[in-house]
Amino acid sequence: MKSIKELQQIIEKELAGITYPESPADLYTPIDYVLGLGGKRMRPILLLLAHQLFNQNLSAAIKPALGIEVFHNFTLLHDDIMDNAPLRRGQQTVHEKWNPNVAILSGDTMLVQAYQLISEVPSEVLKKSLDVFSKTAVEVCEGQQWDMDFEKRDDVTIPEYLKMIEYKTAVLLAGALKIGALSGGANEEQAQHLYEFGRNMGVAFQLKDDLLDVFGDQDKFGKQVGGDILSNKKTYLYLQSLAVSEEAHKEELQFWFSSKEHDRAQKVNAVKALYEQLEIKKVTTDSIHEFHQKAMTHLKAIDGDKSGLEQFAAMLLQRES
Repeated sequence: MKSIKELQQIIEKELAGITYPESPADLYTPIDYVLGLGGKRMRPILLLLAHQLFNQNLSAAIKPALGIEVFHNFTLLHDDIMDNAPLRRGQQTVHEKWNPNVAILSGDTMLVQAYQLISEVPSEVLKKSLDVFSKTAVEVCEGQQWDMDFEKRDDVTIPEYLKMIEYKTAVLLAGALKIGALSGGANEEQAQHLYEFGRNMGVAFQLKDDLLDVFGDQDKFGKQVGGDILSNKKTYLYLQSLAVSEEAHKEELQFWFSSKEHDRAQKVNAVKALYEQLEIKKVTTDSIHEFHQKAMTHLKAIDGDKSGLEQFAAMLLQRES
């Protein structure tokens, strides 16, 4: 049973070994660039962890794991265009380093490459695996569209928000786990338990991200604390605050989220103070633990050495970045 660190090293080595044609350079060089920016690689690691629960030989799972990582980076590349983001992991985004047209076409190529890699699963689970991946890919796009829609709405509900982050973030973790389980020889019931484990952990992961954006340590978080507040993003913390606050607090919160013209530090500090007054950190932490417990219930339903997945779940819960 390989450790998370060993699996990460395998993924990094295999990603570095992918070669692209020299021409057209503006199609393939950006793909090599974005895959070389690093990252946690947690989605392909989850696929490998699920696979080795049922089969210690990882050879049938390596290409699908790479496919999941290529797809994830494709979504980031296109998300950066939509968000007009200048940086990704501290480096220029593809549309900034080249241009938006290059980024779109390189991203399209990555999506095709992801399908090619995932189709390398054992033939007996090819259709099931591609069905899982196709469903996941569509849901990720639906989640992204809901996220953009919510920017224009003032009536977003907490269930709607949870559904959005489930689709935008959680289903890819879930899909990776299910494909890994299938490639390892799991039956449908076992594979579905791992899917539900990933789906619930994915929601907990995003709620933790929302929490860290406000209450995280700037040096450890890796991006600007208060970024969601400055961009008027309707996160779980914001929606919970509206749900539990008195009218005066609600009006103050809506005032700060109505414009981008306020002093940045003043705005972040004012909203954070409101969250603290309303005990939103505890509310969010309780929700994170609730989704974590749901995830662990599904993991407990599966036999075998689950230490790697248990460790991964603990890391997501305890992370500070």
